[in-house]
Amino acid sequence: MSTQKENMLAGKLYKVDEELATLMAENKKKIAQFNRATSEDEQSRLIQTIIPNAGHSIHIEPPFHCDYGCHVHLGNNFYANYDCIMLDVNEIHIGNNVLLGPRVGIYTAGHPISSKVRNSGLEFGTSIVIGDDVWVGGNTIINPGVTIGSNTVIGSGSVVTRDIPANVIAAGNPCRVIRKITTQDELKWQNQAIAVNQVK
Repeated sequence: MSTQKENMLAGKLYKVDEELATLMAENKKKIAQFNRATSEDEQSRLIQTIIPNAGHSIHIEPPFHCDYGCHVHLGNNFYANYDCIMLDVNEIHIGNNVLLGPRVGIYTAGHPISSKVRNSGLEFGTSIVIGDDVWVGGNTIINPGVTIGSNTVIGSGSVVTRDIPANVIAAGNPCRVIRKITTQDELKWQNQAIAVNQVK
């Protein structure tokens, strides 16, 4: 017979039991310490205890919140601005070189449409995947089960309810692809970067 935690991570209906409640309570203590920390060194040390599955060069601006932390997987060179929320009742996989604007919410948690089942305390979670080189604008919400492809930009204030492919600019509520990212985009920004680097 599966445990409630096993059901949760399998995307099945589950109920928060003593084991899950204890894990969340322990994580809340770590989160509170992180959000009170005043030095970057202390923040860096604490975030490694909250999110053990993380690469190098991880920077998260406090305040930050997550349910468990151990279900979050971060690639290298990750940055999250203020007020990031990750509801990680299921796994969140984020690639390398990902930027999150302020108040980005990544929500794997869901509740049954049936009010009778919902009111019984049962819930579920569906994993979220974000590829490499993604920039998510501020106040964006990423809903359960979504995959965002690599090298994609999500505009501020978006509500991502379905998969977004790689190499596009997408925005809106619900979030939709606006256009592909082109070679001209790359050249324009690389030329501007070269010009800036030449300024003495």
